[in-house]
Order: sequence, then structure tokens, then C-alpha cells
Amino acid sequence: MQAATKPGEETMCTSASRNWPVGVCSLKPEPKETPGPNQLPIEMLREVLSYLPPRMLIRHCRLVCRRWRDVVDDWDLWRSILPWKHPNLWPVIRTCLPPADNPGPCILGRFCERRPIGRNLLRSPRGLGGGSQKWTVLSREDDWTEEKENLEVMPRAYMQTSFLSSYRRYHKKQVLDLEKEGLWRELLDSGNIEICVSDWRNDRQGIDCIYQLTVHLLDANQAILDHFSPLPFPIRRGRNSVSSRASHVFSNIKKGVRFVSFERHIWDLEFRNEQYGVCLMNSTVFVRVCLP
Repeated sequence: MQAATKPGEETMCTSASRNWPVGVCSLKPEPKETPGPNQLPIEMLREVLSYLPPRMLIRHCRLVCRRWRDVVDDWDLWRSILPWKHPNLWPVIRTCLPPADNPGPCILGRFCERRPIGRNLLRSPRGLGGGSQKWTVLSREDDWTEEKENLEVMPRAYMQTSFLSSYRRYHKKQVLDLEKEGLWRELLDSGNIEICVSDWRNDRQGIDCIYQLTVHLLDANQAILDHFSPLPFPIRRGRNSVSSRASHVFSNIKKGVRFVSFERHIWDLEFRNEQYGVCLMNSTVFVRVCLP
């Protein structure tokens, strides 16, 4: 005889009368799975990723999976990011965008990550963090010392690290690859950019030497298209400590510029076997867009 059931209780037999199989208790329906990023339509995924920082997109999101990599490499993602990431530059940039069908990662992503407009493109311009390793040595008779000094003569400069040339010859340079910095060919050839260069020095040591700055604009084969090379500047013994700057703006740039070569050359006319010479405080290479 089956035991009586209390109100609210069910047996295997009674549950069968409610369309449940005998021996199976009633279960709550499983919740529907929340859609993940990979289940979103490609347009919606692109919209979500567009709000992330460019550095995170390129260095992290691109490595998640093949689908995310394709979205991050795609021209359409960066075309949607540029207008609100660079609203001041967009009126000019939109007229000289790279082709959408270029193979490989879109160069607009590198532009958004590296932000080359208005940034000093020279690496270690004052010797910070083992700066001598960032420069190519062109002479064998010189030395390079990093020092810290209170440069009160130079505006807004205090306790800066600087390069101090030594006896004999000092000749070093950097060659900047503008495309690796995030600029693309259509923008470089558009006639809408200028390249601004400058070099600060302090001839406080009071010795006889000659200083010269040479800057070349080079094409893809590193042939010279334009240059800035003022006459060598003599620094005479007995002069007071003076900070000076050599500067130049390349405008109406010829088509084909892909590299910038920045060279410093100092001849010590006294050949002292000591750490004397010109204190090179800061160098800059800026690219700016000519806004309408």
C-alpha cells in the first residue's frame, strides 16, 4: 500500500501525472547562456573594441584569437577611431588616408599607438637611460659622458641629463624611420606636414672648438632629398657660459621622404685629455601637420 502523501509532496508516480517521466524529479529550466564577445556580430565587436586604448588593442587584444586579430588589423576599425581620437588632425588626415586594401596590419593602428605628431622622435635626446646606445658613433677618437647639471640658462630646464663631448672629435647620429614611427606614405607625400629640428648646446667649458649640426631628409634608399647644415660655429676660449639653439623647419617637403638623419659634430681644437667640451643638452625632431 502506498503511503499517504502530505500536502505539497510529490512521489514519482504523482509527478508522472504532470507530464514528467517516472523517476525524474521536476527541474528548473536552465538559464540561457549570455552571449560573449566572440558571439557578437563583427560590426558590434568592432564597435566595442574601438573604445579601448590603441596600445591595448595592438599589444593585447590582437593576440586573443584570430577573429580579434582580423578586427584589430582591419582598416575600418582605425578609420572609426581616428576622428574622435585626433579631432584636430582629422580634417587633414582624412584627405590622405592609406588604401584600405593594403595587406598586413593597418598602419593607422601604429599611428594611433605611437602618436608621432608633436612627439620628439629622437630616442634618448638627453642621454636618459643609457642614451649613448641609441646613437651611431661615427668617429673613433671621442668619448661620451652623461652628466647632470643645473642648466638655469635654458628655459624650464633644471637638473637635466645631458651629453658632454670630450677631447678630440665628437660625431654621432640617429636615423629615424618615419614609417616605423607611425606615419604613412600618403601623409608624408601630401604636402601637409612639416619637420621641425633643433639642438640645444651649452659651451660653458670655455675652450676652443667648432660645433656643427647636420640634418638630412632621405628617401626610401636613403638618398638625400633635402638638408639643413648651417656653417660650422666656432666656440672661443673665454666666452661666458651661454646656451644656444640651432633650429630649422622643413616645409614644402618633397615627395618620397621616408627617413630623417640627425648628426652632431664637434671638433676640439685643443685636444685636451680631459672631459671638456660642449654640453649637448637636448635635441628634437618633431613632425607637425599644417592645419587649415
